[in-house]
Amino acid sequence: MSTLEIKDLHVSVKTEDGPKEILKGVTLTIKDGETHAIMGPNGSGKSTLAYSVAGHPKYDVTSGSVTLDGQDVLAMSVDERARAGLFLAMQYPVEVPGVSVSNFLRTAKTAVDGEAPKLRTWVKDVNKALQDLNLDPTFGQRSVNEGFSGGEKKRHEIAQLELLNPKIAVLDETDSGLDIDALKVVSEGVNRFRSQEGKGVLLITHYTRILRYITPDRVHVFVDGKIADQGGPELADALEAEGYDKYLNKAPA
Repeated sequence: MSTLEIKDLHVSVKTEDGPKEILKGVTLTIKDGETHAIMGPNGSGKSTLAYSVAGHPKYDVTSGSVTLDGQDVLAMSVDERARAGLFLAMQYPVEVPGVSVSNFLRTAKTAVDGEAPKLRTWVKDVNKALQDLNLDPTFGQRSVNEGFSGGEKKRHEIAQLELLNPKIAVLDETDSGLDIDALKVVSEGVNRFRSQEGKGVLLITHYTRILRYITPDRVHVFVDGKIADQGGPELADALEAEGYDKYLNKAPA
């Protein structure tokens, strides 16, 4: 059993005019076997939630709590969060020139598991993960994200997800910049991950198109740093048809 529990989370960022509150009391629980989708307009705090859970130093948690299986996530360093079972797929994956994909993945796996994977088995696992995501095995020799297309970057993120095998995956706009073919491949990878026992997914997106391939159990609407509404998959369809106007300037549900 894996449970990510976020309670009354308040998060600020530093600006020239002083601290600016972005998250204004977010409460959310993701249990294993569940997929939650967060939708909302630009600037509503969706990515801030993802990066705060992952431990990005830019974001200052001023109050509230985040726990994973009862452990205090906010007291952990970034690498400790990864070892505890958290994974973040970034909206804009960064380039790491001079570090090959294969070396990067093996180093990450070693850091998360506390021991290096057996090389022969690992090579097979990496090649299978790349193949499943329509990436040529020679992809492993390229520098991380350097010269990658948008689709290659996102498929590489999902290869990391499958190989590192966390408890909870936070996917920040994994569908952005993907054509329809890449979207299907990435969605299939996410579905393979979440079909395993003990896995939870928090999927952040602007659009419903990825939710046609990854069906969420719950949909949460973010507006102005708060959850303004929540419901089942049908809520995403309503958002597609009606937009966010009715939530603006309203109190959270």
